[in-house]
Amino acid sequence: MRTELHRQTDSPLTDVRNLGILAHVDAGKTTVTERILYLTGAVHKQGEVHDGTTVTDFDSQERDRGITIFAAAVSCSWDGHRINLIDTPGHVDFSDEVERSLRVLDGAIAVFDAVAGVEPQSESVWRQADRHGVPRIAFVNKLDRAGADLDTAVASIRDRLHTVPLVVQLPIGSEDGFGGVVDLLRMRALVWADDGTFDEGRVPDALREEALRRRRLLDETVAELHPAALEEFCAQESVSGQTLRAALRDLTRTGEGVVVLCGSAYRNRGIEPLLEAVVAYLPSPLDVPPVRGTLDGAAQERPADPAAPFAALVFKVNSTATGRLTCLRVYSGTIRKGDTVLDAGARRHERVGRILRVQAGRHTDVDTAVAGDIVAVIGLKAARAGATLCAPAAPLVLEPPTAAAPVVSVAVEARRRTDTERLVTALARLVEEDPSLTVRTDPETGQTVLSGMGELHLEVAVEKIRRAHELEIGVGRPQVAYRETVVRGVSGLVYRHVKQDGGAGQFAHVVLDTEPLEAAGDGGADGGTEFVFRSTVVGGRVPQEYVRAVEAGCRDALAEGPLGGHPVTGLRVTLTDGATHSKDSSEMAFRTAGRFALREALRASAMVLLEPVAEVTVTVPDDAVGGVLGDLAARRGRVSGSTARAGTAVITATVPLAELFGYATRLRSRTQGRGTFTTRPTGYAPAPDLVSPGTAAR
Repeated sequence: MRTELHRQTDSPLTDVRNLGILAHVDAGKTTVTERILYLTGAVHKQGEVHDGTTVTDFDSQERDRGITIFAAAVSCSWDGHRINLIDTPGHVDFSDEVERSLRVLDGAIAVFDAVAGVEPQSESVWRQADRHGVPRIAFVNKLDRAGADLDTAVASIRDRLHTVPLVVQLPIGSEDGFGGVVDLLRMRALVWADDGTFDEGRVPDALREEALRRRRLLDETVAELHPAALEEFCAQESVSGQTLRAALRDLTRTGEGVVVLCGSAYRNRGIEPLLEAVVAYLPSPLDVPPVRGTLDGAAQERPADPAAPFAALVFKVNSTATGRLTCLRVYSGTIRKGDTVLDAGARRHERVGRILRVQAGRHTDVDTAVAGDIVAVIGLKAARAGATLCAPAAPLVLEPPTAAAPVVSVAVEARRRTDTERLVTALARLVEEDPSLTVRTDPETGQTVLSGMGELHLEVAVEKIRRAHELEIGVGRPQVAYRETVVRGVSGLVYRHVKQDGGAGQFAHVVLDTEPLEAAGDGGADGGTEFVFRSTVVGGRVPQEYVRAVEAGCRDALAEGPLGGHPVTGLRVTLTDGATHSKDSSEMAFRTAGRFALREALRASAMVLLEPVAEVTVTVPDDAVGGVLGDLAARRGRVSGSTARAGTAVITATVPLAELFGYATRLRSRTQGRGTFTTRPTGYAPAPDLVSPGTAAR
């Protein structure tokens, strides 16, 4: 028999699902999204990534490059449920787009390649979802490819993601013969025809024994994790379908297990069961805890209730020639066209001109948006990504998404002097859209420096300026963000700040110890702690307000290290003694003393230059392994692993980020275009003598 595909209804909160599509590059995220939109009736023609006709990859650069660069939101309906879906990028350079999307999502579909299993960026986005507590279901895609194997992919999920996979389907056929799945909960077979329709029937005799074995394994695994399922399993030696579905929903929402489905999105196989799993297992806005914020330093909660005071979080801003499109997640209350809202962080009032239901590059006007909605608004003049919008009478500040520090920089300039002001405007608009980009002016050279998360990230940003603003831009060689750290500190450094030029003078006397954080037991520069300050002064020789001033002065001194003016990290400073003057001591004097004292201490300490390093995963044919290993060694790479997989080798190495510029072109030339690689920043490591302070990356 054939099932009804969908029905359109107005959805209450229990029927809303806010979810994202997460995966490694080329695992099939955008194709999965496209098939969901087609099956739910949101679009009437299937788009293809290779043709540049997909809904969510609507930007011209996305279509030219064949990858997702910008997170795109779409809405559709399935079985009476409204699904707000965000297709996220899979390239590591755009992980900040994933971070901002996960901050406003209630659930996610993690897509895995049935041949490759868990790939590096799959693992990264999974960890991001862990940090945000976002429940997930898994979809093993591309089962029609040569070498595809569900069990191998599931094993990689278990081993690399350290979660319990709960496989609810068994493939019918393999590789090019893949035609359907066995639903292990209902013990029914779903077989798809070439036109995308499917029939439901009995499990084929050849698979019945294997299906029963896997259902038994599923029952046992769920019973180990869920009390109600365990009770029923002990009493009946099996778990009923109803209990199993309830247990799978609970385990998904607590993160104790992940439901695994399979299929081939490109061939329209497995998408309907995936949508049913989204509705059955992923949470609605009512199933997640109330959003938490602060008001005057006190924690507050806002329920997902349309009648509660309005509160929303801005997660994306698109600045266009015709205005600003501000995407936001409504957590509580209701917003109407024409309403005045408060940007709580900036303490600025904004007026909502229009409210739009977003369909990637297309939009539909709506009059209101309620708790649980993901919409875009027009009319906000200054709200940026991470801003909290709330009712003026009930202010609240929500925690914004965290933006990673940029590690790669390029110098940009307009080729024509008359375009300089236009370039400044274009860069400001670019940073407004993407908080992971920063723009600064080098005080020594006067150059405008654009910094981002990787070479591709900056390449896309520069190309966007060229296309959107029709500017001719010159781009300098990229530089990486070096750091400096202490490997051997000093003890008892004495600094006296005395200044007398008429009237009240300045007097501050401080004694400092410096040491690396690793030696102090606080973690190093790579451990997340950059600077620790403490005071062991006794007897009130330095009052507490002056101690705080010394700490502020030390933090000022961290901006430029003695080796090459790079920021200093991984340092612990102890104020051990000091002295004051009854009339001439002040907070300003002690702040100045702290700054100059630490500068002297750093010059006297043994310092080392740190450079950013990245984990590189290179996939190449077997016959190109030798050349690739040699090239990695020439780039100061340290190989940490190598595995063989179906005629290819997967090499993992740690390489300085400065050595990775131009690596894509070199890898393509060494492998006749067959090699691919991904990078993931892993922190900082000491740079060898050949990388001198202040030197631009090669």
